[in-house]
Amino acid sequence: MENTQSSPLLPEMNPVWQQTLGWQPTKEQNDLFERLYEGILSGNRQLNLTRISVLEEFWEKHLWDSLRGVAPLLTSMSSSPRVIDIGTGAGFPGLPVAIAIPQSHLTLLDSTRKKINFLQTLIRELGINNAEAIVGRAEAIGQQPQHRYTYDIALVRAVASASVCAEYALPLLKTGGLAVVYRGYWSEEEKDALTGVVEQLGGVIESIEKFTTPLSNSIRHCLYLRLISPTPAKFPRPVGVPAKQPL
Repeated sequence: MENTQSSPLLPEMNPVWQQTLGWQPTKEQNDLFERLYEGILSGNRQLNLTRISVLEEFWEKHLWDSLRGVAPLLTSMSSSPRVIDIGTGAGFPGLPVAIAIPQSHLTLLDSTRKKINFLQTLIRELGINNAEAIVGRAEAIGQQPQHRYTYDIALVRAVASASVCAEYALPLLKTGGLAVVYRGYWSEEEKDALTGVVEQLGGVIESIEKFTTPLSNSIRHCLYLRLISPTPAKFPRPVGVPAKQPL
């Protein structure tokens, strides 16, 4: 992987970071974002990781969007949270979060072995010591003692409907933990349907944030689901059931 520190590939976005998130990356973090971009482009030659390869699109849709979901944590995180990225795919939002919040520990979960193999190599090459990538399904690890009730934060982006994402994420959280569900379109009708699902799982909808992306002015939403009591043992249901029979 080439060293790009002398000729940055990604656009200079520190003012936009600061204006939109009240945070900006250090030089070391910017360098890692550059190398992450290079690594994803290289991986795309062998794997179908992402359709996004244009510089500005990558910055907005993979870096900025990933960190917008955890914006409150970028400047106020004093502990060392355990975070899981469910259905990480090419490593988003998990890898940008690991870079931006170095005191966190990220677990990147995906069911595709080839993608996890790629991410394990990429994490090693980039020296991201606070991240690991594992193969698995959320329904399965949600019933495993080493993962259930273990995480402070669960991230779910572009995986399934909101109710399915909630069933994947909430059983993995400690009581008081937070699930961040990334969405594009969202409506009040969807919120009404999700409220009862989240309550079944032991949680509440803490907030729903609507925002506009800084370059393309696209509408996005983040759903913040707080676990207030342990998820009943029957959830998550067996592999494949949540997607086929949403709550």
